[in-house]
Amino acid sequence: MAVEVTAIFDIGKTNKKFFLLDKDLNEIHREYIRFDEIEDDDGFMSENLEQLVGWIRETFNKVETNPEFNIKSLNFSTYGASLVHLDENNDVVTPFYNYLKPLPKDLAEKFLELHGDKQQFELVTASPFLGMLNSGLQLFYLKHKKQELFQKIRKSLHFPQYLSSLFSEKYVSDYTSLGCHTGLWDYNNDRYAKWVTDDGFDKLLCPLVRADSFYTKGKMRVGVGIHDSSSALIPYINANNDPFVLISTGTWSITMNLFNQSLLSEDELNSDCLKFMSAQGLSVKASRLFLGDHLRRTVKSLAKYFKEDYESYKEVKWDPTLESKRESPKQLLFDHAILKPERYDFQNGNNSNFSLFNSYHEAVHYLFDELTDLQIASLRLAIGNTKIKKVFIDGGFSSSEVFTKYLTRKLPEYDVYASSFPLGSTLGAALMVNNRDLSENFMEKVYDVIEVQKD
Repeated sequence: MAVEVTAIFDIGKTNKKFFLLDKDLNEIHREYIRFDEIEDDDGFMSENLEQLVGWIRETFNKVETNPEFNIKSLNFSTYGASLVHLDENNDVVTPFYNYLKPLPKDLAEKFLELHGDKQQFELVTASPFLGMLNSGLQLFYLKHKKQELFQKIRKSLHFPQYLSSLFSEKYVSDYTSLGCHTGLWDYNNDRYAKWVTDDGFDKLLCPLVRADSFYTKGKMRVGVGIHDSSSALIPYINANNDPFVLISTGTWSITMNLFNQSLLSEDELNSDCLKFMSAQGLSVKASRLFLGDHLRRTVKSLAKYFKEDYESYKEVKWDPTLESKRESPKQLLFDHAILKPERYDFQNGNNSNFSLFNSYHEAVHYLFDELTDLQIASLRLAIGNTKIKKVFIDGGFSSSEVFTKYLTRKLPEYDVYASSFPLGSTLGAALMVNNRDLSENFMEKVYDVIEVQKD
């Protein structure tokens, strides 16, 4: 007899994942893949959307035609700050632009000249002014730099909803995708920002729905998709009655605090604080660090210097005998310029002097020492004045013994937990499409949250 399953595509910036979960939301199948990026129409490297869609269709069809499985639900969790633009035939009409693609300086100046100053934009939209990382500015970019392409656009979809539409043939927006530093939403008035309606971009954006919405395709539910960081928050909301913060780690480390409803200050915005939206459209205060990408680049340099395997940093075990070589707590040894440590009153270092370290093992410890200092500074911004006792770490960094040990030793006033279940965003997407909560038994059995000892 075929097993009833929920199928989830969890699309990260680096890893593309596919999971099958049984009726109790236990994982019974997984697939991981990576794709090389391709050049967009300006030569900037970006996601190969056509290849990704081909893999999604092929992977789904393989399971759909397998008599061992009966797909009851399908949903998508993806990274944010990305739009897919469709023409009148619902065909993709522009390249899939990388959110790291620089916004031309003259265009940024033109935007601020037309729509008010940078501070006003940030305070209204609860989004630091980030260029293409504000996905709304991608529309502005197309209108002014790619006019021929822009004229062909009939609808613009956030990335999760585009993937969902491939199966549902429904075209919508969801709160979590709209709320992730897009610059599109006026958080003070719960509507599209004035600059969006002034430029008519709201007419290209699709109807707004909750992330727990779904459509029926035959006997299968197709969820509308969800932003991955917001999705990772959902299981914790289900499982906790007490206030908490979640550090969702991956390419980005996003600290989210659903219990901090204070307005964003200019200082917080300058320190890369922003607001997300929950699946139901509630405000979630957050702070961000480009932690995973920075770690990957730095350990690659260390591995090359020490002639070690790049991936071996994941296996480095905690060594309490190692002491920092820093001259002062605020003086860093490594080059963390991409994380802008000066916004947390740290003095940046220079990562070229690896001769300071006796071994790769030692260097990794010192690197994580500095990364956790920066992570804690970001964490405290998200916590603010809220009375929080629990801190959860989810995603790739939660499996690092060195990272979690440093973090908990430096946070004695909090109960710090590292999740041993790495599928937070996948599970959140599954809960949304199935419109269900987690049972206590499930939490004890699968979502095994382990307290990190403060030795």
